[in-house]
Amino acid sequence: MRWPGVREAAVRERPRGAGARRAVARERLLGAAGVLVALGISEAAGRSGLVSGTYLPPASEVLARAFRLAGDAAFLRGVAATLEAWAAGLALACAIAIPVGLLLGSVPAVNEAVRVLVEVVRPVPSVALIPLVSLLLGAGLGTTVALVAFASVWPVLFNTVYGVGETDPLAEETLRAFGFGRLAVLLRASLPSAAPFIAAGVRISAATALILAVATEILAGFGEGLGIFIAQASTATDGTRDVLAGVVWAGTLGLLVNGGLLAAERRLFPWTPEHRAPGSD
Repeated sequence: MRWPGVREAAVRERPRGAGARRAVARERLLGAAGVLVALGISEAAGRSGLVSGTYLPPASEVLARAFRLAGDAAFLRGVAATLEAWAAGLALACAIAIPVGLLLGSVPAVNEAVRVLVEVVRPVPSVALIPLVSLLLGAGLGTTVALVAFASVWPVLFNTVYGVGETDPLAEETLRAFGFGRLAVLLRASLPSAAPFIAAGVRISAATALILAVATEILAGFGEGLGIFIAQASTATDGTRDVLAGVVWAGTLGLLVNGGLLAAERRLFPWTPEHRAPGSD
């Protein structure tokens, strides 16, 4: 039996050849147009006085402030601290989720035994655990890493289970016929089959991890990360511009992370329908 909600990694057939190139160009054009329209509306609302500049500064001022922050050493140290917590939490989530997912996907009895426990724990918001984890681990990097890992483990886990379930039965039977044991079949057939799904789960979790790293810093109020910068700016007089500049940085980091992982997926798994090169059949 498959886990509910584990189709995050399911690939979609996309048009190929010239049609694929046109589709990609159209997607990029529409994405850029959407960003420009949003910035234009923000700029017009701020400049016209329709919305008070205290609450919504013009987009040009926010972007200018975000650009200037690139030269602020203290701010960049905070961004580095956030990325450190993000990377450590995501790595911990993968180290837990992939082996457990392989186990659950390959041993139905274990899968059924832990299903109820997982479905009870999974909906718990990570931010709700901040007081408890802070008491256990103290106010520091360990708390942020633990909360990031808790939130990030589920997409990787579910996609690993789903990927194992998609293993070709013929490949498994062939290995067994040649005398390979369960572990060898898992490593030689199930893991390679699940790898594209695991990679997609990691990409989904990477975005979740970044959200939790920033949110934990904002809500917990300790550390020196990007979330602390946003939290402190929110309490300052006329701090909305800095808050939005911090949000721009968070969004840009998320975009870069997702783009980098997506490019890695395309390079590692070019045969999947979602990542097949335009023009290849």
